[in-house]
Formats: sequence, structure tokens, C-alpha cells
Amino acid sequence: MKSTDEIWNEVIHKLSEIDFPSENQTLNEGFLVFQYYSELESGGHEALLNWWNEYISEVGIATYINELTTIFNKIGAQDYAFILQKYGEEMWNTFMALENGEIDEGPFYQVIEKADEGYYSLNDKLQQLLESYFVSIHNEI
Repeated sequence: MKSTDEIWNEVIHKLSEIDFPSENQTLNEGFLVFQYYSELESGGHEALLNWWNEYISEVGIATYINELTTIFNKIGAQDYAFILQKYGEEMWNTFMALENGEIDEGPFYQVIEKADEGYYSLNDKLQQLLESYFVSIHNEI
């Protein structure tokens, strides 16, 4: 019997090897939610937008939010889905306006701070939910 830590490491290793998006829906879902978690833990929503702006530009912010919130709801992370639904479009719109030189950074950082505060107020609950999710899908991937 594998430990949760071993499964966590195996799933992360597998996710790091895929070309996203892949043919495997479970891999895609795991990849998206783990990348969200990783970016938030390393630099908050600003880091997420910086690293994922090409993908979000390609699929659109509404699709990206829908993809993630669907996965969040699937794994029991409704609090995180709520944060993304509440601030996602505003973060993206101010990010793009800032990138295009249309606004100064004040409005962008105001919404980022609100979203980050919401995320961090949940005390790393997402990691626990991801661990359970990875245990449930590790045989599929």
C-alpha cells in the first residue's frame, strides 16, 4: 500500500510530464488544478496570471474560470471556486489593461490582494483536497 506522500509525488511527476492539454481528461483536470495551486503558493494570483496568460488568452477567461471551478467543485473545493468566480474576470481584465498600458497598477493590485486574501484565509485547505483527489485518481493516470 502506497502512502499519501508517495501517491502525491507520483501524480505530480506524471502531471509534470504531460503536454497540456492531453487526450486524458483526468490528467488535464489534475494538471490545471495543480498548476493553480502551485502558482498561488509561489506568488499568488499575480503569478498565476503571468504564467498562464497565453492559455487564458487562447481559451478565454470565462472558459478558464469554468474549467477550474468545475474541477474545484468536483474535489470539494467550493470555497476556491467562489473566489475564482468572484474575482477571476476582474483580475484578468485589470491584468490585461495593465499589460496594455491602459491603467496604472493600483486597480490591478487591489483586486489581486482581495483574491489572495480569500485564498490564504482558507489555510491551505486546497492541499488537503488535492491530496485526496490525487489518491482517488492515481490509478486512472
